[in-house]
Amino acid sequence: MDKQLFPEIHPEQSVELLKELHILTRDGKMNQDSRRKLKQVYHLFNFIKPILEEVYQEALKGKKDFSLVDHGAGKSYLGFILYDLFIKQKDFGHVVGIETRKELVMKSMTLAQKLNFTRMKFYHLTVEESMTSPNLPAEVEIVTALHACDTATDDAIKFGILRKAKNLVLIPCCQAEVASVLKQNKEKSLATLPLTELWRHPLHTREFGSHLTNVLRCLQLEAFGYQVTVTELTGLEHSMKNELILARLKNGPSKKSGEKLKRILSDLNLTDLSDRFFVP
Repeated sequence: MDKQLFPEIHPEQSVELLKELHILTRDGKMNQDSRRKLKQVYHLFNFIKPILEEVYQEALKGKKDFSLVDHGAGKSYLGFILYDLFIKQKDFGHVVGIETRKELVMKSMTLAQKLNFTRMKFYHLTVEESMTSPNLPAEVEIVTALHACDTATDDAIKFGILRKAKNLVLIPCCQAEVASVLKQNKEKSLATLPLTELWRHPLHTREFGSHLTNVLRCLQLEAFGYQVTVTELTGLEHSMKNELILARLKNGPSKKSGEKLKRILSDLNLTDLSDRFFVP
């Protein structure tokens, strides 16, 4: 395929990868939908590239490698994109995918071998196994979680916190746990807390629960010393879940943020979730 016919495609972009991601057809053609998908891929990459560049420069100064861990990787689309557009070009750094579904791990390993992406590794690990696995780097510069459903984003956060990851890039999805606990305790909350009107109706319970989940995540990260930025990642295909959370380990632990998190859990009758939204 002549890339010059498609100015949208980066010169260094792997055509075979774009086919695997169904951005290009098997015969290397593009349509309007393909162009939209490709634009979304580059849009996401542009958010993460400055973080990768900073980590890369620091690694060069220290003359040591760096690692990006894609937690709850699924089909590892994000890991492959970041490898193709950055790691491959620098020939420096590693991408590690962690996934609980063995068949997806095997597919990712096969694809990486096919594309000769030698700096990619994949492990079939449970959440708890990933916390202590000797196969994973002791120091992690970046943890990513792309559309990790429900509590999988929290698992990525826990992994990042325990591994003292320098950066976390999170795009949460399908958050039901907090909404479920809000629903369980709704009658109790209605009797004592006027703010319960914010989630009295089932639709509001779901929406408020999803928003509250990310608020708690941000407070948790701040409590552990991360500087947090929340923005909108527009244009993600077929998804209303386009919130992007960027966290950078910069400060000491914030006792104030931890106290706020605990207060919210207590006031909204969510103390059952204290183990998940743990603080220092």
